[in-house]
Order: sequence, then C-alpha cells, then structure tokens
Amino acid sequence: MKSVILSTASRLVHPLLLMFSVFLLLRGHNEPGGGFSGGLMAASAFVLHALAHDAQTARRALKVQPQTLIGAGLLAALAAGIVALAIGEPFLTGSWTSFHMPGLGEWTLGTPLLFDVGVYLVVVGVSMLIILSMAED
Repeated sequence: MKSVILSTASRLVHPLLLMFSVFLLLRGHNEPGGGFSGGLMAASAFVLHALAHDAQTARRALKVQPQTLIGAGLLAALAAGIVALAIGEPFLTGSWTSFHMPGLGEWTLGTPLLFDVGVYLVVVGVSMLIILSMAED
C-alpha cells in the first residue's frame, strides 16, 4: 500500500537526514558522533525512502552499489593507516596537515577524518546491503 503522506515526507526529510549524517561525521572527533553514527543516519535516510517507495527505488537513489561503498570505505580506512606507515609512525597513528584556502582561511585535515569517512562508507554499505536484500525478498 502506497502512502502519499509517507512518500511526501520521505522526499522532504531524505536530504535533511543526509545532511545531518554528514554533520555527525564531521563533529565526531570532539563531540558524540563520527563515522558509525553518521553512517547509520545516512542508511536510515535510504531505509525511509525504501519504506515510502520500494527497494529498487531506494537502490536507484543510493546511486552506487552497497558493495562499492564497502570497498571504498575499507580502502579509505586502510589509507589512513598507510599514511602513518609512510612517514615512519606506527599503523593508524594520526597525522595532520594544514593549508590555506583563499577566502576560507586556514584548514587542517588529518588521517582520523579519513578513517572516519571509511567507517561511514562501510556502515552505509553494509546497512544498505542487508536492508535492501531483505526488502527485495
């Protein structure tokens, strides 16, 4: 049974849930949040989409295969560890770099954020793989 209310609410809430998941990902180093909770929030946006429409529509909205997300996340997390090895530190030791962006000021990026992005992608991929495979059966 298709619900017009759920379908409309899903279309409005989906982008908000995805933006909130990125917010959780980025604030995870200093406050509660991070890759795991952000990934679960992103997966819940697509679950809501699947409930409002169907699993195939949610799979098309995801735009990439869940297995691709899992692989990309594992590679990102591995890259965060390899960076430390490349500079002579133990595996997964955090390292940061600063750079100036015109108009935006000084920015600092580090390998912990790269690791969190990897966790985020793995959580979204695994969650969607499980949920979509159950929804399609």
